[in-house]
Amino acid sequence: MRALIVQHDHFTEPGLVGARLTERGYDLTTVTVVPEHQHRTPDVPFTFPDADGWDLVVSLGAPWSVYDATAVGTWIGGELALLRKAHHLGVPVLGVCFGAQALATALGGSVEAAPRPEIGWVEVDTDDPSLVPSGPWMQWHYDRCVLPPGAVELARNATCAQAFRAGRALGVQFHPEITTAVIRAYLDLDGRKQCAQHGVDPDELLAHSRAMEATARENARRLVDGFLDRVAYPAGGR
Repeated sequence: MRALIVQHDHFTEPGLVGARLTERGYDLTTVTVVPEHQHRTPDVPFTFPDADGWDLVVSLGAPWSVYDATAVGTWIGGELALLRKAHHLGVPVLGVCFGAQALATALGGSVEAAPRPEIGWVEVDTDDPSLVPSGPWMQWHYDRCVLPPGAVELARNATCAQAFRAGRALGVQFHPEITTAVIRAYLDLDGRKQCAQHGVDPDELLAHSRAMEATARENARRLVDGFLDRVAYPAGGR
């Protein structure tokens, strides 16, 4: 079974989600859109693989906004086309944070600025804990999804929709893939400045993340299994 992983930058890795997919028998192919040396100028030329021939597509997070083509780069159109075609072909899609926002946009929804940013470990209100556990989940975002027509909201909090389903696609605003190493990379890049701007102690966040490692791993396992067994292949075809 072949899974395409869209990694938008050099540090947002598939992490716990990728590990669970591997445990479930998936062979991961990861493509990185923006290389490290162009992180500050992400408008790079990039050709996305075709959606056909994959058993699963995962679109990860990114530090940019889907709707800000000037900043994010012209490649966003290629990704929206990939996600749209995957959905049309019935290829299951898991969208994470930026990936969920791209998925919503590709299917006819949109993305807008959230009323406030969320940075830290947050529980969500879920309609189906066996599919989307309540967390706590790591959050680091400034935008939120406007769900596409026909999508079903599965989880939420006061800030935004936290999970939605559209056919064989699942979008989550939080970061089930997150590891302490990736959080440290966030902080070392721009994250400490962002934390300071929003009243978050970065060292406490890192320490809390270390303490959450076992819980995060279990939550990621439950989410990936729920996605595969109930959304991607509910009839047990994979």
